[in-house]
Amino acid sequence: MDFDDTPEEAAFRAEARTWLEAHAPKKGSPEDFSTGYLEATMTPEEFSRRVKNWLALLVDHGWAAITWPKKYGGRGGTAIQSTIWTQEAGQYGVTVNPFPVGIAMTGPTLMRHGTAEQKERYLLPMLRGEEIWCQLFSEPDAGSDLANISTRAVRDGDEWVVTGQKVWTSGAHEADWGILLARTDPDVPKHKGITYFLIDMRSPGIDIRPLKQMT
Repeated sequence: MDFDDTPEEAAFRAEARTWLEAHAPKKGSPEDFSTGYLEATMTPEEFSRRVKNWLALLVDHGWAAITWPKKYGGRGGTAIQSTIWTQEAGQYGVTVNPFPVGIAMTGPTLMRHGTAEQKERYLLPMLRGEEIWCQLFSEPDAGSDLANISTRAVRDGDEWVVTGQKVWTSGAHEADWGILLARTDPDVPKHKGITYFLIDMRSPGIDIRPLKQMT
């Protein structure tokens, strides 16, 4: 297997490297936010601010979400180009692939299954980091096997009433929206009857609490 860049890939790598050299902070510089608040070099709020500013810059210059179609704010590139970008950006003081629940998971799902209105409403704010997303899948008794979820969603007129508990929801405290799996038909086999919802995390009735660990 040949792992060398093709001429087209080499040209893309050179373009990415040139742009990053001109716009990205260096590793170890005061502007470096590659490790975020994990090493206590900045507050979570400051880290989030820097990531959002970086994402907005990427969108404005055509480097955000390499594989997203251009009409949604991406570059319209290939998976190989996305890998090249990750390799090059990882050498600078930036966070590579930030906010993955939105950009890497929810965005592609909406492009494939969402309505035109949903794509218009959610994709660009998601890509620019203006709205943060979290994943509401795992439950106390359902993790690797999501067919065990017990969270229920019941139709009430034009609305859905959701009842249940989710755990291990990274970033829930700062998320604007969540992708939630809930059981909407309890009378079918457990691997069926599950619906994927977009949830406003500021909705009444949502209680977000920290899950503290000794580690």
